[in-house]
Amino acid sequence: MFITSNFDSGNIEVLSIAQPDAIKLAIRCDNQSDFYQWFHFKLYCEAGIEHVMSITNAAQSAYPDGWRDYQAVASYDRESWFRVPTEFDGQNLIIRHSPEQESVYYAYFAPYSYERHQDLLQWAQQSSECQHILLGQSLDGHDLNLLMIGQPGHGKRAIWITARQHPGETMAEWFIEGLLSRLLDDEDGAARQLLNHHVFYIVPNMNPDGSVRGHLRTNAIGVNLNREWAAPSIERSPEVFHVLAMMQRTGVDLFLDIHGDENLPYNFVAGSEGIPGYNQYMEQLGTAFKQVLQAITPEFQTTYGYDLEAPGEANLTVASNAVAQQFGCLAFTLEMPFKDNADLVDSDFGWSAPRSMQLGADVLSAIYAISGDLGKPA
Repeated sequence: MFITSNFDSGNIEVLSIAQPDAIKLAIRCDNQSDFYQWFHFKLYCEAGIEHVMSITNAAQSAYPDGWRDYQAVASYDRESWFRVPTEFDGQNLIIRHSPEQESVYYAYFAPYSYERHQDLLQWAQQSSECQHILLGQSLDGHDLNLLMIGQPGHGKRAIWITARQHPGETMAEWFIEGLLSRLLDDEDGAARQLLNHHVFYIVPNMNPDGSVRGHLRTNAIGVNLNREWAAPSIERSPEVFHVLAMMQRTGVDLFLDIHGDENLPYNFVAGSEGIPGYNQYMEQLGTAFKQVLQAITPEFQTTYGYDLEAPGEANLTVASNAVAQQFGCLAFTLEMPFKDNADLVDSDFGWSAPRSMQLGADVLSAIYAISGDLGKPA
């Protein structure tokens, strides 16, 4: 037996591997941070024998409640990721699996590799509607990439979508891939009409350093990017600094920030009800967006989510709040589960990369439905 995480987004520490039924592991913290929850490792083994892998520091992770009713994902080919029996005993996360092949990958959720990220960018720029823009570089020297889709012009509205501020939330970039596959389809009527009147600014991965390092929540130096939007800096958070600077040049008429939630087994959005500038326009447009998306797909719901912030008490370091306040626009944080969608259970795959992609495509219909009303009210 042998376990390694020496690859893109790998994260695990091997404590003991003497017997297949008594493997002891630990998740490594994000660099210069106490956050950890993301794991991704490869097991070399004898096929057909049950392996019992205990992650011994699960109870001290960033979101220990996230382990309850959670099932790890596994893959032989790194394309199809399926759920494997997993339990949390209050201290250890215990994964039980009898591999059918000699090596198998395990992860917290289906990984979205840096190579696939690069492929997505290069694929998108093949479209005549897409311009690939280099905003700057991260602290580790990775490119900060923006896809501008549509041709800027007088009266056109700016729609901004960012993903993976928290790098372990890989479902966010799967979502972006699904949305792009529809937005760049010149046979899709909704996409064509949207691009006649709007320009999309899409950042598929806000945190490439954390993604490659195998972090859950922070960048290369342990900074949570989704707490940097009040005053980002080149020294701490160049990722946010460059994106916000570009937003100030283009303006923002709609903003979606795509995430994953460790605890809640639902898809939902969190708005900016607590910002000082929250108004009737934002409320009505947000209600319409949610109603349309709920009508389009049973994957989305409005019953479960985060508690609404009291008026004037919003955290303005958070992206959706900061952007809504600065630009007077509708802004949502969209959350997807690491577990399954409890409203539409799939015992084999749980919430998955394909379902994340489909939700991304479906969200484009909700954007289309409210697109005519985007812009500050007169």
